Amino acid sequence: MGTHPQYFIVDAQALPEIFLKVVEAKRLLDTGECGTVNQAAVQVGISRSAFYKYKDAVRPFRDMLNGRILNFQVLLKNEPGVLSAVLNQFAQCGANILTINQSIPAGGSAAVSIGAETSGLGMTTEELLERVSGEKGVVRCELLGG
Repeated sequence: MGTHPQYFIVDAQALPEIFLKVVEAKRLLDTGECGTVNQAAVQVGISRSAFYKYKDAVRPFRDMLNGRILNFQVLLKNEPGVLSAVLNQFAQCGANILTINQSIPAGGSAAVSIGAETSGLGMTTEELLERVSGEKGVVRCELLGG
């Protein structure tokens, strides 16, 4: 191993429980459900020292995407107002739309690629995907990458 950090994507089920608890404690702090590290550590059942030991070393993959430019692929029904509703959802969630590319509708639906800057996102990327996917007329919403 060199002097540079190495990163791995690992299924959460394969991780030791302490890592999952640290991630949950960080979530509690980020969302304001707990006001102090001590409160979060107690709530998830770890020591403060364990939290501090691992807090900078472990984070959910989706969290690593926050604060970046992300590309989304959305498949929309060819109905009036569907794209507008999707764009409003992005805005309400705090994402800044940078690019929009829409294909010509075929077979009753159209593919839309959306590039968005997400540092102002008031939620996780996963929650944004769920909200957009829940809009009437959205067939599918996926994260393509950053």
